[in-house]
Amino acid sequence: LKKALSQRQLSMIAIGGVIGAGLFVGSGVVIKDTGPGTFITYALAGLLIIMVMRMLAEMAVANPSTGSFADYARNALGNWAGFSIGWLYWYFWVIVVGFEAIAGAKIIKYWLPGAPIWLTALLLLIAMTATNLFSVSSFGEFEFWFASIKVAAIIVFIGLGSCFVLGLWPHKSMDFSNLTAHGGFFPLGPSAVTVGVVTVIFSMVGAEIATIAAAESTDPERAVAKAANSVIMRIAVFFVGSAFLLVTILPWNGKQLAASPFVSAFTAMGIPYADHIMNAVVLTAVLSCLNSGMYTASRMLFVLAARREAPAQLVSVTRRGVPAAAILTSSVIGFLGVIA
Repeated sequence: LKKALSQRQLSMIAIGGVIGAGLFVGSGVVIKDTGPGTFITYALAGLLIIMVMRMLAEMAVANPSTGSFADYARNALGNWAGFSIGWLYWYFWVIVVGFEAIAGAKIIKYWLPGAPIWLTALLLLIAMTATNLFSVSSFGEFEFWFASIKVAAIIVFIGLGSCFVLGLWPHKSMDFSNLTAHGGFFPLGPSAVTVGVVTVIFSMVGAEIATIAAAESTDPERAVAKAANSVIMRIAVFFVGSAFLLVTILPWNGKQLAASPFVSAFTAMGIPYADHIMNAVVLTAVLSCLNSGMYTASRMLFVLAARREAPAQLVSVTRRGVPAAAILTSSVIGFLGVIA
């Protein structure tokens, strides 16, 4: 494998891994199950992710490896642990690849109602497979720009949402009434705060991709340390901050939260074309997940093949240092998921 990922790309891969469609769309489900205390749910789940990332980063700095945590489990617990974790993680990501391809096709259907979902999903899958097959730096560059769009959208939302809530908006005074006006701060009881943690954890999975990608960067120790430390700030601002603003701007039990809470919040603020803008942002979030899912699944399969725990042919790499056989195998499974 080629060490072709830059520090800039690796930092964005860490950010992009955390912010997926789970935040933009899934947050509505969490708010409905939890109430205004949703941001506490995000903070609890964020604390778990931060602790896991700190531990994983320590191991990745000491021993940068493409197999990442599967290799560390193998070293500590034996071959059975490395084998199980490697295959389970690969299985997780190839299913996500199929899932994200379908999600992307459904978003495109918003603009092209006549387009068949299976065909659009297949085209998205082919495009991301081609990006990964070209070179690791092309994967990194795509991920850098996809993640930049997601981050910019959330920063804009937090900036405008804060102005709206604090009364710095035209014809709007400071208003935090939605936090308590609809059945109190814990309308479903304090224990409901823990219910949404499972959904939130799913939407935060992906931060660990940086420790896998680090093995293909020029300075893995520095890159991993920087990526892991910045996860803390990102979760606090992007997840907890945006969840707090959503429940302050919109009533937690409102019907408009079901589809996309961010679109509903922008619409409530009176911003024109909010649905089109956010739909485009969610599409980049989905493509980013699809791109990094393909990358991660192929690297884990490559490592399993190198350990002789997967077919040995999958360990071959092209002249550009890309494990083409592992990428194509993962994309075929993703395509079967699309058909299913």
